[in-house]
Formats: sequence, C-alpha cells, structure tokens
Amino acid sequence: MVKPFPFAVIASAMLAPAPPSSAQAGADTQTATAGERVVTLPLRGGVDQRVLYQAPANTRASLIMLPGGTGDVGVRRDGDLRHDDNFLVRTRADWVARGYAVLIPDMIDGVNLRGMRSSPAYGRVVDELAAYAHAQSAGPVFLIGTSQGTIAAVNGAAHARPGVIAGVILTEAVSVPGRLSTETVFNASPQDVRVPALVVANRDDACTVAPPSMASRIAAAMTDSPGARVLMVSGGVQRSGSVCGSLSPHGYYGIEDQVVSAMVSWLRAHGG
Repeated sequence: MVKPFPFAVIASAMLAPAPPSSAQAGADTQTATAGERVVTLPLRGGVDQRVLYQAPANTRASLIMLPGGTGDVGVRRDGDLRHDDNFLVRTRADWVARGYAVLIPDMIDGVNLRGMRSSPAYGRVVDELAAYAHAQSAGPVFLIGTSQGTIAAVNGAAHARPGVIAGVILTEAVSVPGRLSTETVFNASPQDVRVPALVVANRDDACTVAPPSMASRIAAAMTDSPGARVLMVSGGVQRSGSVCGSLSPHGYYGIEDQVVSAMVSWLRAHGG
C-alpha cells in the first residue's frame, strides 16, 4: 500500500498570501558553473522552489523541463546536481546550444512529487515557473515533461492563462497507474489543454507505466488542442537496472540527439 502523500507542503502554496513575484526572485540567485545559475523562487505558504536556469545569448524560446520520478534533481546552491541522469536534465546543454533557455525545477522542500503533479496546487507551481521564464526572456514558453513529469506538463498546460504557455511536449508519458503512484496524465485534465501538443513515444520503451501503444490515446484526450500529434521513435540502450530508469530506451539513452532534433523541429514549427 502506498502511503498517503503529504500534500500539505505544496497545498499551502494556494492558501497563503502571494509571495514577491517570480520576476524578483533573482535576489536569491546563486551563480553556477558553465553559464548556469541557481534561483530560489519563493512560493505561497513560505516554501521555496529551487531551479537551475541557463540561457544562450540569443534565446529562441524558454523550456520548462519537468523531470520524472520523485522530481529529485538535487540542485545544490553552487549549481552542482546530485541526480542528472534524467533525459531532460542530462541534455540541457544541447538545448542551450540550439538557442533555448532551460529551467529545471527541483523537489520542493524535499517533498516527493509522486502523486501530486496533477493537483491544482502543483499547477500553481508550474504557473510560477512560467512567470519566471517570461520575466527572463520575451520569447514563448513551452513545457516539456518526461515520464512522471508529463503529468505536471499536462496540468500546467491545461490550467495556464491564455498566452502563458505556447505548447507542451510529453516524452514517454505515464498513462498507466503504477505501484508507486496511481497518478497518470489522464488525471491532469488533458481535455483542457488548448495549446499545440506533441506526444513522443519510443517503440522500444518497456516501462509498464508508459507503454508506447498509449501515445495516440493521450493525444486524442487533448480534444481542445489545436494540433496534438504523436512522434514515434525507436532505439536506445538499457543501462539502468530498471526498464523505467533514465538510462534506458524509456529515457532515450543512446538516441538523445535524434530525439532532441525531432523535438526542436516541432518547436520551431510552433513559434519556438
């Protein structure tokens, strides 16, 4: 039996007075290596969201990268990452080299994100991330989620105000309830997504909570999207101990450049 999730830490973000705007969060910014910087965003309820941010000299668009698993990236104040195997995290330099600013959120006050990414409270957190991204660059903002992070991406896209989010990409989306969490993208109101959407699925992904056969059903659930499409890829190497691990076909290990290039083509076709 999965223990009840401690929603109170994040739920307080919806009940307390609003903090200073995310645009002002730079007051608590730490310089990181290789052009990255660590920013602490104050959320409602007195909790903080630590993010890793990096942007090129000329930004095409900003990408809010939403990792999977528990959401634990382990962003240290000096920019070092304790856990950087995740597909989106380990390819961040590739995205910056292609002209995109990337914003990667960590856990909030060490709270496991499993089971709460579809909640209204976490949708508010995604709003704060988008506000910060818009404050840094005038370009469009896209959400990209992988594995469990796709739940947060759908939630954010479904509840964002018009013009805040330009599009959403889901990679190896969680569509089947699992042992550690019964939450899926279908719990995050996909029918309310009103921006272009791309569902990327690997034919060789053996992760039971993210079967590639569900990709078309996920796209079809976004009934109000002006163009939800599926991109099927193949390949990858199994290095992780689990088929749902980051270093596996589920995490595009060994085919990163192919997948990133295809996603960039979609982004450019949609204003990014």
